[in-house]
Amino acid sequence: MSKEIIGNPMSDQIAVFAVCPPDAIERSGARGFNLSRVDDSGESRPFPIIVVRTFGDDYLGYVNRCPHDSLWLNIGSGEFFSSDRSFLRCSRHGARFEIDTGLCIDGPCNGQALEPVALAIIDGDVCLCGVRLLEDDRLYDSFEDSDETMDITIHPD
Repeated sequence: MSKEIIGNPMSDQIAVFAVCPPDAIERSGARGFNLSRVDDSGESRPFPIIVVRTFGDDYLGYVNRCPHDSLWLNIGSGEFFSSDRSFLRCSRHGARFEIDTGLCIDGPCNGQALEPVALAIIDGDVCLCGVRLLEDDRLYDSFEDSDETMDITIHPD
């Protein structure tokens, strides 16, 4: 479900997309979502993402694409984590990524990082922020003059 959040009238609108309820992902778990992103030319492109829920109830998001060969991290096995669940892992070649930063610490893409996506908890949903997605004919909700607060996690580049 899409929402448009309108803040300061002098600022740009921020598009957000409700991905799932927070409890759809268990603590210390991850779930992949296959979305369609609209590129600069207006074309739809696949946009697979991973949403990770930490034990401390933080939600982190990454594009589900290994920087080494551009395949999904969970291709084949369906798993996102190393066997001890302390790292995100590429199932194809075993590269390990820090959960909190997406930085590859072991494997052929050592020193590179997963592409972060901004997430927020809004109205009881885990939402993707700032990405234009292709959607069904859904209406945008407006939060104009709202007292809604957002917990936003933005990862550094």
